[in-house]
Amino acid sequence: MSIQRKLLICFIILPIPFLAFFPINIPEQTKTFHSETEIAQFQMLQDSLLPSGFNSLFAGSGECIQCHGKDTAGIASVDLFGTDINLVDDWRASMMANSAKDPFWRAKVSHEVLLYPQHQQVIENKCTSCHAPLGHFAAMHNGQEYYSMAEMLADTLALDGVSCLACHQQSTEELGNLHSGHLNFDTIKVAYGPYISPLESPMVMATDYKPVYSDHISDAGICAGCHTLITETLDYDGNYTGTTFVEQATYHEWLNSSYSENNTTCQTCHLEAMTRGEVLIAAGYDTEARTPFYLHELAGANIFMLQIFKDNIEELELSATEEQFEQAILATEDMLFNKSIHLEVTALERTADTVFFEVDIANITGHKFPSGYPSRRAFIEFTVTNEFGDTVFISGKTDPDFEVIGHDTSYEPHHNIIKSEDEVQIYELVMADVNDDVTTVLVRGEYALKDNRLPPLGFTKSHVTYDTVQIAGLADTDSNFNVDSGTEGSGSDKIFYHIPLINENSALEATAKVYYQTAPPKWMQELFAEQSQEIDKFRALFDAADRQPILIKEETTNIGAFVNTNELFENNPFAILQTNNPIDNTITVNSSEIHSYSIFDVNGRLLQYKRNNLGTYDITLNGSAGLYIIRFTNKNGDGITEKIIIP
Repeated sequence: MSIQRKLLICFIILPIPFLAFFPINIPEQTKTFHSETEIAQFQMLQDSLLPSGFNSLFAGSGECIQCHGKDTAGIASVDLFGTDINLVDDWRASMMANSAKDPFWRAKVSHEVLLYPQHQQVIENKCTSCHAPLGHFAAMHNGQEYYSMAEMLADTLALDGVSCLACHQQSTEELGNLHSGHLNFDTIKVAYGPYISPLESPMVMATDYKPVYSDHISDAGICAGCHTLITETLDYDGNYTGTTFVEQATYHEWLNSSYSENNTTCQTCHLEAMTRGEVLIAAGYDTEARTPFYLHELAGANIFMLQIFKDNIEELELSATEEQFEQAILATEDMLFNKSIHLEVTALERTADTVFFEVDIANITGHKFPSGYPSRRAFIEFTVTNEFGDTVFISGKTDPDFEVIGHDTSYEPHHNIIKSEDEVQIYELVMADVNDDVTTVLVRGEYALKDNRLPPLGFTKSHVTYDTVQIAGLADTDSNFNVDSGTEGSGSDKIFYHIPLINENSALEATAKVYYQTAPPKWMQELFAEQSQEIDKFRALFDAADRQPILIKEETTNIGAFVNTNELFENNPFAILQTNNPIDNTITVNSSEIHSYSIFDVNGRLLQYKRNNLGTYDITLNGSAGLYIIRFTNKNGDGITEKIIIP
């Protein structure tokens, strides 16, 4: 028997009388390799948990699994090692697949409606456009003005979430210019894909859908309509204020980055291409093997909700298994741990009563970090211990409820220099309402009090999208935020820790840990202050969940014990200023050892830092008149301090 004969069928053979009504001619050369017995056996393997059938505009994912699900023969949708990589099983455990069943989302919609029942139709219609598109847009196609949560709950295709055709049936019309749940779909039965000359007949026979090549399926504009959401602001009486608020703008963040310029799209990261080896993508047919093969894990950063899904499959009526959710969690961990940020910690210097450290954190995603729904935040826990293991300093520690200790009552401002334990660096979006109070009610959002989420590389204030992706609060005036050596667009931040020491002369170790939280306790307070069936259900799931913040990156550095270097190097310093009178703000240094230098202003703010200096060289002081302090440190941690005055 040939290898082709061994392929196991992965589609349902439609009754012959029904085929007579097909509008598309089936090519005679279509090949299948199964006996009637094999076909009958496969028909018994249909997945009853995924919705099959059609509405006026879409097909359910249960129609796609016939060819793009697991191939029980182990021939199609496997990698070089024979591991199953089928599209549907990867997708079904993603946040996208479960968007309509997400209990956090349902609770939040309920919350907004409780506060503004007069706007229920508008709120629910807007929310279902992205979380239940197969139901919502079919209803719009049929002439409805609104689509409700109640209709979604009774609609099996709506409960399919961001299903296959929510992306693969989007048209090119206004692609990339859409936002806030406005999407355009082709009304003829087509499924767009990335491969030229697809074999049409299997999909047509099984579903009446025609596969069509189009490069727009790989365009980031496919994601734009839902991943930029602008809401109309309401006051406390439910009146529209005439202003709008950008609740999220992940697509616009990407546009304002270097990633959009080098064609690194959303799909590049979230639909990772498996480039080693060719893959047969449709089980049961003699299709052309494809490379690259695009995995459909759609991993993001939301480990918290994926774990809730995994632990409550039956209660939430989900279609994925524990094992599939575990694979989704592993893919999300890989995204967070390895593809989100770079972190570096540097020991700058120490004096008799203070030790100075620098933390450099850089965003390596194609959008802000964190991005998306505004509950998400990242924060830095910075700890210093002595050589006996005692904690000398800690900023960013969490309490038993996993709230950050020292967090201000209203909100924690952005920091450039941290000098005390009640100051902590938190990267987040903080919304204000019409009364200038912090709010988590989306329709009350008036403006951003704070947005210091790390911008992507290449992000600039001059970009055309900046009005929707602004930096807000103290980060906007921080000369080290998204700026490196005076140049905008670094996608990074520098935080300086000036830590007071009392009778502490031993060697020290400093550790920076970056944590990620999907649903911080402070953000949940406004939601849990209300009651509804959806809020109560999510509160129970939330309380039972593992709410510990996710540690995504950790770095450590050391600094030696304190020595009175003024006495040690009085007769033989390793770095000598050849002039104490700057000419054109420039001084000349002569050095006999490799060393680093740090320049501070009179307030202790770090202005310059450079490593691996040797010999004779110039330093330019980029500042106004005043006192400046230069600290030279050699590779042994020994230091010399000099004071310079610019007249």
